[in-house]
Amino acid sequence: MKRMSEVLLLLIAGTALYLLYVLVNPEKF
Repeated sequence: MKRMSEVLLLLIAGTALYLLYVLVNPEKF
């Protein structure tokens, strides 16, 4: 099982990428 810090970093990075994608393509949402 991974360490909690690695999981948190992946979660934060994924959320940041998703928000950036939404900002770049707002017409799809």
